[in-house]
Amino acid sequence: MKNKIDVGRYVNDDNNILREDLVEGRNAVIEALKSDNGKTIEQIFVAGRNVSGSLKVIIAMAKEKNIIIKKVDRKKLDRISETGNHQGVIAQVTPYKYFELEDILEYARRKGELPFIVILDEIEDPHNFGSIIRTAEICGVHGIIIPRRRNVGVTPAVYKSSAGAVEYMRICKVANLNNTIQKLKEKNIWVYGADMSGQSYCFDVDFKGAVALVIGSEGKGISKSIKEKCDILVKIPMQGNIASLNASVAGGILMYEILKQRIKSDEN
Repeated sequence: MKNKIDVGRYVNDDNNILREDLVEGRNAVIEALKSDNGKTIEQIFVAGRNVSGSLKVIIAMAKEKNIIIKKVDRKKLDRISETGNHQGVIAQVTPYKYFELEDILEYARRKGELPFIVILDEIEDPHNFGSIIRTAEICGVHGIIIPRRRNVGVTPAVYKSSAGAVEYMRICKVANLNNTIQKLKEKNIWVYGADMSGQSYCFDVDFKGAVALVIGSEGKGISKSIKEKCDILVKIPMQGNIASLNASVAGGILMYEILKQRIKSDEN
């Protein structure tokens, strides 16, 4: 069959079929082509015969790396797209290779920095996850830890929402968050939970040491067992009528507070 598209990789997680073998959108594909993290691009599908703008850049980069380029009908891309917004290009890649906890800690050691880790407790919305990854990368986070169950993985929607930041972030999947948090505490990493009922405002907390920041799910927040594991629960000041923040927004505010304190500490 002419222009047949083979995208056969699937990942089954809690009985949900999740795709981790597609990168969609122009910026995300460009970042995948630029990165050197072991991810293999099998082939790239481009809609239409006459391409222009950033699609030309993608094709040139792919040719330079001897990656197969297939020009196909846009409807075919629509059928395989997970995000519904592929912008005329989809790359088929090896699924995201998750890191180990020690990889994250070793990365911080190599950079000569105290660990800065984000822990996500049952984040199920891929756009929130993608936004958190993007902010984490900008703020100098060394790695993100997610639970193996009841948390979205690195899907095409997550990849696209992160604007390609997935390529530069060490993401670790663990079987038990409680056990992982205990391991971090044994390594003298303080664990801070983002919670509206926290005893301290984020700007009053000293984040300059080794930090693990826990961000809870969109609806329930941090689970009770994880809260009990946190050293300190921190809150964000709010004066409006709405009593909560989106998980990615709350995470962004706290990550920037940690970054700000680290920059000031380095200047002194």
